[in-house]
Amino acid sequence: MSYNDRFIRASRREQVDRVPVWYMRQAGRYDPEYRKIKEKYSLLEICSQPELAAEVTMMPVRKLGVDAAILYSDIMNPVASIGIDFDIVPNVGPVIANPIQSAADVAKLRPIDVEGDLSHILETIRILDRELNVPLITFAGAPFTIASYLIEGRPSKSYIRTKTLMYSQPEIWHQLMYKLGDMVIAYARAHMAAGGKAFQLFDSWVG
Repeated sequence: MSYNDRFIRASRREQVDRVPVWYMRQAGRYDPEYRKIKEKYSLLEICSQPELAAEVTMMPVRKLGVDAAILYSDIMNPVASIGIDFDIVPNVGPVIANPIQSAADVAKLRPIDVEGDLSHILETIRILDRELNVPLITFAGAPFTIASYLIEGRPSKSYIRTKTLMYSQPEIWHQLMYKLGDMVIAYARAHMAAGGKAFQLFDSWVG
């Protein structure tokens, strides 16, 4: 199978015949086949089934001829392993059952166990590493963006609770940042070991 490495070469600033560009939502509402899958399964249900998540990841590669695949996942997936109970609510986004409010809440967060708790995501990456003829981009949310969900309890436009904690209790904030930073590092390393070829860090809410 021929392998199209144009995206990797461009990422390394090597010579390429044309420059790859990024479009959000490679798997998305434009695709009737994807919409049918979403009628039956939620985002998290798709992520929990490696064969299905791999198929959804590969659909736009086959249909659009893009230079890279983007893992079908969600930035909230790794927090399940550190002790956060959440759901992705349609038309809302991530909703946290017990938002972080205190030092005790931060202390309860455990180290991530990617192989133990998130093996389905790693298996998806392994399937894609075998099947794709383009590089696979995997991703995670950066610590500030993840923290904003954990503290606010849901998406916010003002991040008042997040900024209040950051400025009024900086020691708690820094503890949370260190724990989330360690989570992201371990998650990224596991992705690369499983076959990811590039890693994107989303810090959507840092401003």
